[in-house]
Amino acid sequence: MMKASDLRSKSISELKQELSGLRRKRLKLRFVKSAGELAGTHQMREARRDIARIETILTEKEGKADE
Repeated sequence: MMKASDLRSKSISELKQELSGLRRKRLKLRFVKSAGELAGTHQMREARRDIARIETILTEKEGKADE
């Protein structure tokens, strides 16, 4: 799990890269889950929440850039 304080210290481009990687990870986890081979179902939840956390911080940062 990522901490919001760590994410806030990153730049917008770094956050977008992190978001892209997490979306790829979530997609792979979905394939593994559909095959019935996902042992730790908590990984899906963590990935989803990390994505939401990054999207929230991106929205905050982009809002501040407009001001």
